[in-house]
Amino acid sequence: MFRIQTLNKISSCGLELFPRDKYEIASDISNPHAILVRSADMNDMEIPSSVLAIARAGAGYNNIPVPRCSESGVVVFNTPGANANAVKELALAALLISSRNIVGGINWTSSVADKADVADLVEKEKSKFTGPELKGKTLGVIGLGAIGVMVANDAMSLGMKVIGFDPYISVDAAWHLSSDVTRADSLESLLTKADYVTLHIPQSEATKGILDADKFNIMKKDARIINLSRNALVKDKDIVAALEAGKISCYVTDFPSVELLACKKVIGIPHLGASTPEAEDNCAIMAVQQTIDYLESGEIRNSVNFPRCRLEQRFPYRLLVVNKNIPNMVGQITTNLAAANINIQDLINHHRDEYGFSIIDTDQPVSESVMDQIRKVDGIIRVRLIER
Repeated sequence: MFRIQTLNKISSCGLELFPRDKYEIASDISNPHAILVRSADMNDMEIPSSVLAIARAGAGYNNIPVPRCSESGVVVFNTPGANANAVKELALAALLISSRNIVGGINWTSSVADKADVADLVEKEKSKFTGPELKGKTLGVIGLGAIGVMVANDAMSLGMKVIGFDPYISVDAAWHLSSDVTRADSLESLLTKADYVTLHIPQSEATKGILDADKFNIMKKDARIINLSRNALVKDKDIVAALEAGKISCYVTDFPSVELLACKKVIGIPHLGASTPEAEDNCAIMAVQQTIDYLESGEIRNSVNFPRCRLEQRFPYRLLVVNKNIPNMVGQITTNLAAANINIQDLINHHRDEYGFSIIDTDQPVSESVMDQIRKVDGIIRVRLIER
C-alpha cells in the first residue's frame, strides 16, 4: 500500500486516479511514499526518509528544496504545460490592460458612480485613459516553453510582431512555435527591439533579477513589461525606479508587493496565472499520473532534478538505482548482481547533471542482502525493487 500525503487541496480529478486498493491518501499521514503539493512552502520542512517522490501540481517549483531532495534520491516532478492555456490567457489580458489603461478607466468610472451626470463626465474624461493598440507592435517573449510558445503564437494572431529568446528551447516547443516568430540571438537583442516584454521562464539562481536597471536602460522608452512567472525575475527597486523615471510605461505583475503597489504604474494581479478550475484539474491529473508511474514502474517524466527515464517492463523484477553521476557506477551495480548470479535482462541508465538513474530488469528476485551490497557502493543514493 502506497501512502500519499497532500500538502494543499488537490483537485479530485487527479486524486480519483489513485487505485484505492493500492493507495492511501491524506493530508496528515505518517511516512508517506510521495507528497503532492501546490503552493505550500516545503523549503524548511523535514522530509521523511520514506518519501520517494514529490509532485508539484504546477510548473514552478521554488517552494520545494530541490537540491536537498536530489541528495536523498527524492525525484521531484512538476507539470509543465498543464496550466499553459490559463497563463497564456492571462498574459494576453495583461498585454491589453498594460496598453489601454483599462484598469485606470474602470477605477475612475467606479469613483463617479454616484454622480448624476456620469455620461457627460465619461465623454469629458475618457481621453485620460487612451493607450496604443497592440497591432503592429513588437512583443518580446522570454522563455519559449509551453506557455511562451502559446503566448507568441496568439500574439501573432493579434497582429503583433514577435521576437522570442530561449537558448534552451526544446524540440517539442520548437515544433509548435510559429515559423513567423523571430529568434533573438541574445536577451539584450530582444530588449532593444520590444515594445512589450513578457517573461515565461523558471526562477533559478541564473534567472533571478534577469530584468534589472541595466536591462531597463537598453529598452525602448515607454516599453511595457509583464511578469506572470516568478517575482524574483524582476528587481522590484529597479523596475519602480524605471517606471518613476518614465523609462518603462507599465509593469503588470502576478506577484504584487508593498513596494510595487506604491507605484501607480504597476498593475498588481493576485497570482491568478493558473487560477482556473481547468488548470487545477489538469495539473492534478498530470501530477498524479507521474507519481503513479514512478512508484509502480520507476518511469520518470517531467522531473526537475533527475533524467527522463523509461523502459518497457517485460520481466517480473525491476531494480531502480539512484546514484551520483560518477564513473563506473553501472559497472559496480552489475558486478554485484553478477556475483549473486542474477542475470540482467534489460537495462537503461540516464544521467542529468550530478545525478544518474538506472532501471534494471531481471527475471530473478533481488534479495535485500544484494541490494544492501549495492547501497554500500560509493555514490549510490537509493536502491528500490519493484515486483510486477
